[in-house]
Amino acid sequence: MRILGIETSCDETAAAVVEDGTKVLSNVIASSVDLHAQTGGVVPEVAAREHLRQISPVVDKALSDAKVGWDDIDAIAVTHAPGLLTSLLVGVNTAQTLAYIYNKPLILTHHVAGHIYANFLERQTTNDQFPILILTISGGHNELVLMKSHHDFEVIGETLDDAAGEAFDKIARLLDLGFPGGPIISKRAELGDSTAFDFPRPMLDKDNKYNFSFSGLKSAVKREVDRLKTIDERQINNLCASFQSAVIDVLADKLTMAADEFNVKSVHLAGGVSANQLLRKTVRERLSSNIELLWPEEMIYCTDNAAMIASAAFFNPKKEFNAKSVEVSSQLDLS
Repeated sequence: MRILGIETSCDETAAAVVEDGTKVLSNVIASSVDLHAQTGGVVPEVAAREHLRQISPVVDKALSDAKVGWDDIDAIAVTHAPGLLTSLLVGVNTAQTLAYIYNKPLILTHHVAGHIYANFLERQTTNDQFPILILTISGGHNELVLMKSHHDFEVIGETLDDAAGEAFDKIARLLDLGFPGGPIISKRAELGDSTAFDFPRPMLDKDNKYNFSFSGLKSAVKREVDRLKTIDERQINNLCASFQSAVIDVLADKLTMAADEFNVKSVHLAGGVSANQLLRKTVRERLSSNIELLWPEEMIYCTDNAAMIASAAFFNPKKEFNAKSVEVSSQLDLS
């Protein structure tokens, strides 16, 4: 089964063709990150206009790169939530129109489910890998998800304010390092001392066992910056290293604790922050050796893309939806 995936939940305009949920025939992404770097973050109206400009050529290129025509496409999958409403509308309206014109089933896909299924791309899948524990981490979401079978999700922990990726972006903005913050802070952290500043490890207590909160950590960094008044390059590197270390400690501790409690067979990292090398190393060191640890096979699958949307759609038992009745949502529970 070949599915055309479409993803426009934030600032990437993406389309992909995936066969049987795992084989990526094409994966096209038109990123507007340079455009949004000028304002230090994503402006919804700007993102939507860029999606409108890019969506048609991106879909055409996805089909061309996959060397398929519309007769070879069995269904269309599109992200309908969560995300920026104006951005989601561009993708959904495009998918609806194409589904109507070419008489294809339309499969609505949750953005976080897409990130979860990024770990299925280019890999053999079997049912004996369940239960899986997934840590989804990006600028907009931060969840611990217990996956008992395909699309059987139980969210056991989530962010109560800033997601980890959002915290990285805000600290990068505070230090005037640019956007997006994750890769920049990680690079500067390699040059710094992670013990230079004693930042808090928030919510490592029994009452908030698997939930996350990084707003307090962000405030602690700001207080330190205000105290220093003038900051040189060495101090910036140390701030980045100490901040990153605090975030990684919290993520890794909660993840490994949940993996032991729920007796999972494998642990998956998903979302943009899953590309963080320190996170991967720390989780592997703290995770029981008998538990498999996976992150997306390719770096491009860590960030927003349409191949993950097509994969999630393929494994969804509720594959076909009415193309004439689609709603988008900025917030939607993973279920």
